[in-house]
Amino acid sequence: MERWGQGKGYKPHLGRGHSSEGQTEPGAWEGSRMAAGAAVGAWVLVLSLWGTVVGGQNVTARIGKPLMLNCKGAPKKPPQQLEWKLNTGRTEAWKVLSPQGGPWDSVARVLPNGSLLLPAIGIQDEGTFRCRAMSRNGKETKSNYQVQVYQTPRKPKIVDPASELMAGVSNKVGTCVSEGGYPAGTLSWRLDGNVLTPDGKGVSVKEETRRHPETGLFTLRSELRMTPARGGTHLTFSCSFSPGIPRRRALHTAPLKLNVWAPEPVPLEVQLVVDPEDGAVAPGGTVTLTCEAPAQPPPQIHWIKDGTPLALPPSPVLLLSEVGPQDRGTYSCVATHPSHGPQESRAISISILETGEEGPAAGSVGGTGLGTLGLVLGILGGLGTATLLIGIIMWQRWRRRGEERKAPENQEEEEEERAELNQSEEPEAAESSARVQ
Repeated sequence: MERWGQGKGYKPHLGRGHSSEGQTEPGAWEGSRMAAGAAVGAWVLVLSLWGTVVGGQNVTARIGKPLMLNCKGAPKKPPQQLEWKLNTGRTEAWKVLSPQGGPWDSVARVLPNGSLLLPAIGIQDEGTFRCRAMSRNGKETKSNYQVQVYQTPRKPKIVDPASELMAGVSNKVGTCVSEGGYPAGTLSWRLDGNVLTPDGKGVSVKEETRRHPETGLFTLRSELRMTPARGGTHLTFSCSFSPGIPRRRALHTAPLKLNVWAPEPVPLEVQLVVDPEDGAVAPGGTVTLTCEAPAQPPPQIHWIKDGTPLALPPSPVLLLSEVGPQDRGTYSCVATHPSHGPQESRAISISILETGEEGPAAGSVGGTGLGTLGLVLGILGGLGTATLLIGIIMWQRWRRRGEERKAPENQEEEEEERAELNQSEEPEAAESSARVQ
């Protein structure tokens, strides 16, 4: 937001060109010294009624009005030895004016008494004005002025006002608007006559400042939001504009009276979700707790472990990373809402899996997958062992049956061999007997 003197660099569109040498354009100023003297008298009369005549250091003048600055120590009548130097928004360097040099367009001119006249001062005329005069006895006198301009805006007003307010929730009260002021100034809100200070919680203000591209005048907007407390029946608001220059009175809007009503509170449902679902995690793992409490505006969420509040900033998510034995315990969350009060969720237990238990571990297969794999391998091993045993038993039985079948066949062969031997022995015996005889 711009303040005093910030119009120095502002140069709106001007209807006429301006000479940097201080020479009179053809037809700009006419008449003799006598006519100029009469004009001085007329300007003095006008200034006494509507304008400003000053001899001090700091000067404030209303935009569009004439301003006359006195050159201290200058002779009241020609001939005069003096010069004015100006450094304003119209100049890029010091501008020099003197009685002999003539006026500076319609912007400024040196009067016969040595004073500097600005017929209609504007924002671009803010700046520093200096005069150096030499008296007839050779004494030099310097004058220095810092000129600032102002424009009183129209009376501020509240637009888009609320018809009523709801207790316990944020409401838009209205937007205060001030138009056509310079410098920008400020807007402020009041409640029942007391100044409202934005705190970011129950009271918030959104401000906007715009500047007209041609006139350089400001438009201010201030939107007020407020959360009324329960128990109130009606509130009275107003808005004030404070000028950006001293000794200027503030402007106020008409009061805005609004009724406050409180709806019946609806129970707030608070749910606590944990990942993993069973709350069991291997050492070094991660657990995420999420507190869900649907309400507008969103409630503040705080966390509790083993019945003791945790010293953490409000957050709907609690992340436990690289968990260890110190993280084991019972967790719950508390949602605080202005319309419902604090509501606590159900408690959830977080446990740490011991070494050897089925559970996920870093760099290994998950516990559930490992258990399933072991079960499958056990079943396959059992089936293989049973098949091997059955095969051995069947082989032994087949062998025994084979041996039993071979036993009778061997006996028959032995009997046949014995018979053959007996038959071969009988002829030999007969031959032996015959020989003996």
